Amino acid sequence: MLQKYRSVCTGVLTIALGLLLVAPAWAADPGLNYVRPRGGQRGTEVSLTFIGARLSDAVEILSYKKGFEFKEIKANPKNANICTAIVKIAPDCALGEHTFQVRTKSGVSDYKTFWVGQFPEVAEKEPNSEFETPQPIELNHTVTGIVQNEDVDHYIVTAKKGQRISAEIEGIRLATTLFDPYIAILDEKRFELKAEDDLPLLRNDAAISVVAPADGKYTILVRDSSYGGNGAAFYRLHVGTYPRPTAVYPAGGQLGTKQQVTFKGNTIDNLVQEFQLPDKPDAEFELFASDAGGSAPSGNVFRLFPHGNSMEQEPNNDLKSASAAALPNAFNGIIEKEGDIDFFKFQAKKNQTLEIECYARRIRSPLDPVVNLYNAKSQRLGGNDDSRGPDSYFRYKFPADGEYAISITDHLSRGGEDFVYRIEMLPVSPELELGIPRNARYSQERQRIVVARGNRFAAIVSAKRSNFGGEIALDTSNFPKGIKVIAEPMAANLTTMPVVFEAAADAPVEGELIALTGRHADPKQNISGVFTNRADLVRVRNNQLLWLKDVAQIPVVVVEELPFKLDIVEPKAPLTRNGSMQLKVVVTRKEGFDEPITLQFPFRPPGVGASSRVTIPKGKNEVFYPINANSKAEMKKWKVFVIGSANVGGNAWVSSQLAPLEVADSFVDLDLARTAVEQGQETEIICKVNMKNPFDGDAKIKLVGLPPKVTTEDISFNKESKELVFKVKTDPASPQGRHKSLFCQVEIPINGENVVHTTGRTELRIDKPAPPKKDEPAKPATVAKKEEPKKEAPKRLTRLEQLRLDAQKRLESGTK
Repeated sequence: MLQKYRSVCTGVLTIALGLLLVAPAWAADPGLNYVRPRGGQRGTEVSLTFIGARLSDAVEILSYKKGFEFKEIKANPKNANICTAIVKIAPDCALGEHTFQVRTKSGVSDYKTFWVGQFPEVAEKEPNSEFETPQPIELNHTVTGIVQNEDVDHYIVTAKKGQRISAEIEGIRLATTLFDPYIAILDEKRFELKAEDDLPLLRNDAAISVVAPADGKYTILVRDSSYGGNGAAFYRLHVGTYPRPTAVYPAGGQLGTKQQVTFKGNTIDNLVQEFQLPDKPDAEFELFASDAGGSAPSGNVFRLFPHGNSMEQEPNNDLKSASAAALPNAFNGIIEKEGDIDFFKFQAKKNQTLEIECYARRIRSPLDPVVNLYNAKSQRLGGNDDSRGPDSYFRYKFPADGEYAISITDHLSRGGEDFVYRIEMLPVSPELELGIPRNARYSQERQRIVVARGNRFAAIVSAKRSNFGGEIALDTSNFPKGIKVIAEPMAANLTTMPVVFEAAADAPVEGELIALTGRHADPKQNISGVFTNRADLVRVRNNQLLWLKDVAQIPVVVVEELPFKLDIVEPKAPLTRNGSMQLKVVVTRKEGFDEPITLQFPFRPPGVGASSRVTIPKGKNEVFYPINANSKAEMKKWKVFVIGSANVGGNAWVSSQLAPLEVADSFVDLDLARTAVEQGQETEIICKVNMKNPFDGDAKIKLVGLPPKVTTEDISFNKESKELVFKVKTDPASPQGRHKSLFCQVEIPINGENVVHTTGRTELRIDKPAPPKKDEPAKPATVAKKEEPKKEAPKRLTRLEQLRLDAQKRLESGTK
């Protein structure tokens, strides 16, 4: 199991009285944007500023590795989003990248990086933008600077003939902005001795090394590769006499042994050193080259492997001259020149299945490998180019005992002294990785366990199983005192599980980084894995990830109590297939807190759906959360939770208990007959009842999906019912046509609650009344009516007659 480290915190947070007077009763959700300065020299004390959000109650800095002691942690009296601390960096602190998080009384921030170097540090001083006005520095120093837009920084050193001048820059690796550094070394006549933009070893950062051709002054130039830059383009430039190899060969060794390696590239001429390798795997393990000129500022990636090494023997450019190798060793070599191809031959067993994995780019080699497998007859059996990014991977089952060969070359036929590779072939083995699904893209939100005193927090823990199946259980033995972990084993057919964390009312307000470990639920299966979390530190257009940081621990902290608590009113009836449920959630509020609370239903059993979020309104104490199950929902007694957030001077999260939710089969199936009717007439829809799960009492069926101006009444039924009839009335204006969306909604009383599900589908066809047939006798009237005399139609007058009549009427009217 991975060890857990905590920083030593000896300072007491002091807050100005003015801040106390305006601070809210509660606070939460600290954030961390970056740490300044971006690094420091080991063996010194550095004053750090942490800039983010809601950091006024900071009490501890958590570090993922040993080598740091923090003290004098203080709030900024003028800015609640800033805190400061003094860090004492141990003389033996590992060089390179480290990660810090700020723990406050109310939470823990996301993590950011800090870099440790070996040299004394000097700050950039302007003006140094011209070759004629460089900033003088001494060798074996680190310059901390910043590149503004179109800025070019110059530094000048003095060197003797034959002396090595090395420069390495941390730019994109500082993860403050998109800054792609370019560096060069120039002589006194401004001739460029060497320049570098993107070194595969350092990805988008650069390192160069030259041997001074004469006594004199040499200029190191720093700029953005495209002459960009901004107020956040910080860099750390290490200038010295140290070796800066670009490759180590072999690039891996056997755990727990001493391994001799050769460093290659730049001004290194086969520097050979021996290292004692750790006896446990470490994904971040590196080797640091050193000689009389010092130590490299950063290491070379080195693979730790359970077995030994087989090394290539040139010439091995074809099958006949393939280098002899033996499994389970890793095969190591260098594609030394353009067009080079390396072959290895080895023995394999019938039905032996091996995972064939090439490491090149992942060990920071320039090589883009292409790997192929052959039998003794030179027939190609398989191969791969880019299954692991630019690296190669494939799985192969050997058909027979015998000799086989494997080849490797560069995709573009390139080569060089640092085009190092290793091929590892191991039997298929089970692997387990744990994580917490991200709730926002690229975000660190809720990638930590923050539990308020006397309250609960919950998370979805995900598992990636490789080459095995079965249930997964969490190991909770190393959780801090006062925190109880409630979780059932993850079902074999699922990749997520709900976990609730409860803190006692008197739990210590503390926190630490722990290794969250999962294992196969069957103790006979020796399969385990550890939680890992990834921070996307620098992303650019098209979501290209330029710099990231993985960690294998998770912060677990207890914070001061919060003003609300959530509970699910546990349902007494099941959620049925094709059914829905209103899950009641209640909140207990502290006096004076009436903010709205946004709820989510994160864990959804297979086939169960839910609204994305529901809000308990301001001042209200309960809400119904709608959930539903489809026709294939897995029938089982599950455990679920809701998690809610509210503004308490920041976003605070609490969860409900892990409540039972039974998913069951529907109680009844209905077979509805299709029917047709004319507009304005009545008809019947007959339902045959298939009782799947008998119940007590009377239930109700509603016919849903009727078209406009069509009505029916709900029907009551019980477990004895065999056939039901809906009497359907239409209107002369009911829309004619085929209406296919009719179905039944069933409400069944179970334990005082209504179980609602849908069943049955049918079609109602509404037709326009047919016209009477030609010569069809009139239908007899149901009531005899008295025949009235026919009225003769008025005689139609001519125009002249109408004029005479109108004139006569006017004369008569005038006489009267």
